[in-house]
Amino acid sequence: MITRKRLFFDIETSFNIGLFWRAGYKQRIGPEQIIHERKVICISYKWEGEDKVHNLRWDENQDDKKMLKAFIKIMNKADEIIAHNGDKFDIKWLRTRCFYHRISMFPSYKSLDTLKAARKYFNFNSNKLDYIAKFAKVGEKMETGGLQLWIDVILHKDPEALQKMVDYCDQDVIVLESVFNELNNYIENKTNYAIRAGAEKFCCPECASCNSKVSTTNVTTKGVVSKVMKCKDCGKYYKLSIRNYMNLLEFKIKYGIK
Repeated sequence: MITRKRLFFDIETSFNIGLFWRAGYKQRIGPEQIIHERKVICISYKWEGEDKVHNLRWDENQDDKKMLKAFIKIMNKADEIIAHNGDKFDIKWLRTRCFYHRISMFPSYKSLDTLKAARKYFNFNSNKLDYIAKFAKVGEKMETGGLQLWIDVILHKDPEALQKMVDYCDQDVIVLESVFNELNNYIENKTNYAIRAGAEKFCCPECASCNSKVSTTNVTTKGVVSKVMKCKDCGKYYKLSIRNYMNLLEFKIKYGIK
C-alpha cells in the first residue's frame, strides 16, 4: 500500500497591540506604534489517513517559540503540506515568527494551497473554505463569535476561550482535508507518489496503481502526443508521454492486466 505523507494544517494568530490617537478610515498606524507583536496562538494538524487531529498552543506566557520549534520538525517530515491560503498566509506567518525566534526552516516546502486550486480550476461563488465545504456538502467551519474570542484569549487570558479557539482550529483542519479530497480528482498532482513508492513512471501518481485506461489523446501544435489516463482504482486523471504509455501497455501484457 502506498504511503503518502500529506500534512493538513491551520493556524490561529493574535493581533498586534499598539498605541494610536484616533480611529477611522485612512489613518496611518506605523510599526513604531506597535507595543506587542502579533504571534501564533495555536496550530492544528493531521496526517492524511489518520483520524486524530493534533494541536499545539502557545505557553502560559503567550510565547509561541516552543510550539513553533515542535511544529517545524513535523512540517519537515511531510511530502506535501496543505492549507487554505497557506502559501500567502500560514507559511509566511510561521516563517516570520521562526525568523523572530531564530528557528531554522527549509527555504521552501512543497505545498498545495486549496485556495489557489479553487481559483485556478474552478469558478465558485466564493473561494472561502467554509463556502466550498458547504457547496460540496462535506462539512462546515465552527462559529467563533467574532473578535470577542480573540480578545478573551489574548487580553483576558481566558483558558476556556483558548480551548474554544483550538477546537475551532481543529475543525478547520477536518474541513480542509474533506475539501481537499473532493478537489483532488479535478486538479493536477504536485507529487508523483508512484515514483516515491518505487513504482513505475507510468503508474498513477496518486495511488501507484497500474490499473488505468486512456481517457483521451492530446496532440500539441508541434505534434507532441500524450495520453490522459484515468486510474481505475482511485479515479485520478494523469498524463503519460507516448513512451511511458507504450511501457504501460508492455507491462499490462506481461502481467495480464486488462
